[in-house]
Order: sequence, then structure tokens, then C-alpha cells
Amino acid sequence: MTPALYIIALMGPSLCADPTRAAQAAQPGSAATQPARREPDAPPGMKWIPGGEFILGTDATDVPINERPPLRVRVDGFWMDQTDVTNAQFRAFVAATGYLTTAEKPVDWEELKKQVTPDTPRPPEEMLRPGSLVFTPPGHEVDLRDMSGWWAWTTGADWKHPRGPGSSIDGHDDDPVVQVSWDDAVAYAKWAGKRLPTEAEWEHAARGGSGGRTRFYWGDEFRPGGRFMANTFDGEFPQKDTAEDGFAGVSRVGAFPPNGYGLYDMAGNVWQWTADLYRADAHLLLVDQLKKSNATCCVNPAGPTQCFNPTRAVPDAVERVIKGGSFLCHVSYCESYRPTARRGTPPDTGSQHVGFRCALSAGSRTNSKAGPVPPKELQK
Repeated sequence: MTPALYIIALMGPSLCADPTRAAQAAQPGSAATQPARREPDAPPGMKWIPGGEFILGTDATDVPINERPPLRVRVDGFWMDQTDVTNAQFRAFVAATGYLTTAEKPVDWEELKKQVTPDTPRPPEEMLRPGSLVFTPPGHEVDLRDMSGWWAWTTGADWKHPRGPGSSIDGHDDDPVVQVSWDDAVAYAKWAGKRLPTEAEWEHAARGGSGGRTRFYWGDEFRPGGRFMANTFDGEFPQKDTAEDGFAGVSRVGAFPPNGYGLYDMAGNVWQWTADLYRADAHLLLVDQLKKSNATCCVNPAGPTQCFNPTRAVPDAVERVIKGGSFLCHVSYCESYRPTARRGTPPDTGSQHVGFRCALSAGSRTNSKAGPVPPKELQK
């Protein structure tokens, strides 16, 4: 677990699985242009995401540059969890394996040093104790350029105590599990016989079959007909969440309308880990690679092989892509509940608004003992 606020305070290559195959795939009559095969026998709690082409990223100029430029991508069909992994599901994993999450272990200073500049002093011992990041509303206006105004490193915060030692998940079985690192998500996915989705798979699934360039997966209007479509921050960020959408903080899975593939919470509620390493310029590099190979479409992009984030103290420190935004996203700050939004996060860092969901390749089989499926009212 990285004491991220401590770092913030001190801060003052193939991307495509096979671009040659991508060029071939675009030819008429190729397998890539044939209708996607429908998979039978859905694994419990999962939805089939048909393969196909879509536009990854956006050409909008009012969004972060790491989402540009747009490019044509094709992914094979796969299964995706209908909801984020819930507290009940993660509890089953821990009960079966005895797994200890990153937040439940002391911080490894030797690992942390890789993410900061060489002159960074060792943090105080209390910041190296087991813990995680907790949202702490300031109650007044703060500088939105400084996240320490609403995040606090909290000893004792973990998936069972998402808001700190005095909190609990009792009675919240259907809430998405949070305070989980990328390493924790991967461990759960392996136990369940699944994997984390690639960034391209996630974005394709989030679109819900629209394949379009609308700002949100449901269209360009944030609240069509006045209806809340996602759990986001209402009111004045970060000091006052008015809970107009029915929730101040995390909501249970499935509380908002699903997308066209029947997936819930692909916008807002909690960020979701993906398999990909993070580069701020990933789209640019991929477009350049396609040009060099005379390809028009990238097939099954696997993400970069090295990280790059110019906003970090150590730009090449390892980060993984998170997608989807959270209950803390607000138009005045990040508006990351858009399908194209992306952010890099250290894989050993969890927080109160980051969770995950799993994917499964076609023809694979899950662990039959992988715990409960989502709430019955969502099993349709």
C-alpha cells in the first residue's frame, strides 16, 4: 500500500497484440468482419460481450489529453461480470483462501521508494502501518489541485473497514468491495478462474453495444429526462454531497440502470482496475504504431509494456489503468464517469472508491466454488 498523500505532498513497447494481424483483420471476409459468435451457458453473474470494432478514446477537446486521439479497435468476444465484485463475493474468497489484502499489511518502504525521488525521506512509522486512503470531506472549499484536501491516510482502513477502524461492511454485502489494490484484484480473479479485463475490453463493454462517440454510455445528456444514470457526486465537490441521486458515498451494485449489455455501474460508484499498465500517451503511441504497419484497426490491444506518467515524481513508476469514475466524480473536478476516462494508479494502492470486476475469455470456465453471484433481482 502506498501512502499516496505522502507522495503527493513531496511531489511539489508494443501496445497492440499484433498490428499486422489488425491490417489483415480489416479485409472483407476475414474472421474479424464476421458476426460475433454467441456464447452459450452464461457463467453465473456474467454477461456475454460480443466482439466487434469500436472507437477507443475520444476527439473531444474538453477532456484530459490522455484520452486522445481516438482510434479504431477490435476485441474478441468475452464474458464480463455483471456487477463490480461485492463484499459478499470477496468475503467468500478470503474465507476460502485466508488471503490478506495489501491494506492489511505494513507498508514496504523498499517498494515505496521506487515510486518517489531518491531524496524523499522515509515516512513516519505511523504512515507505514497497515491502512489505506479514506475520503474525508473538508466541510469548506479547498484547492482542487491538492487532493490532500479530501483524502487522509488512515491506519486500520481496509476492505472490512472501508472508512477506517470504526466502520464496517456489516449489512453491506451487495456493496462493491473497496480498499483493494490491483494485486488484491488479480488474486481474487485467479481464484475465481477469471482475469481482469484489458482497458480496451473494459471500454468496449462500457459502451454497451452503442459503438458510438457519445459522451456517456447512455448518450450526451448527463440526466436524460431528469433521470440519474450513475452514482456520482451531487452538490459542491468535495465539501458537500447532497445525495440527490439517493446515495452519499458508495451505492449497492445495480442501483442504477444497466447499459446495453446488461452491465451495472460501468459509470460512477467505484473506479475499476484493469489489466493494462498505464501510459499517459498510450493512444498516441498506438496510433503511430498502426501508421507504421499500414493498419487501420488494432486487434485486442494488450496495453503498453512500460509506464509513463509525467504528473508523477517518478514518471516511469509502475501504475495500472483504472476506469469508470466513482461516487466522488463531479463535473467541476474530473467527470470521469465517461467511458473514455482513464487514470493511472500504483498497483499497491487501494482507496475508498476503487473496486473491480472480472472478465473471462470465450470457452474458459470459472471456479465453481467462487462464492455468491450478484443479488437475485439482477440475475436475469
